[in-house]
Amino acid sequence: MLDIVISDTSCLILLNNIGAIDLLQKLYNKITTTTEVAEEFGDYLPNWIVIKAAKDKHYQKILELQIDRGEASAIALAIEFETCTLIVDDNKARKVAKSLGLNITGTIGIIVKAKLNGVIPSIKPYLVKIQETNFRISESLIKEALLKAEE
Repeated sequence: MLDIVISDTSCLILLNNIGAIDLLQKLYNKITTTTEVAEEFGDYLPNWIVIKAAKDKHYQKILELQIDRGEASAIALAIEFETCTLIVDDNKARKVAKSLGLNITGTIGIIVKAKLNGVIPSIKPYLVKIQETNFRISESLIKEALLKAEE
């Protein structure tokens, strides 16, 4: 397991909306995010989510030319760590993060990992709840997640 796990807004909002934000704590103990992400989240964050600012605001501003402010701040912070995992769902932000050599996962990857680590017995109930939200998830991603989760 990597020491630092940084989350963008979408994962926090989605897991909170389906009543599963505690999966992050169960998997990683602590999550790091940025002030910008906390503002976008717009609600009280649990005390196991640490808020930290990226040191290089100039780099963050450059990233903001391509992706939204929260994603840019999370990527800028992730770049400061030698080893970390960045949780990001937006396709464009994922491409930027990958191009910078960052280790990434998404919300669905978190749910699959929770199943594989014995935190939850099945990902299916979580996928159903996600489909009831406004989060866009393709059938191919659902099939891939079920396969990875051995369901």
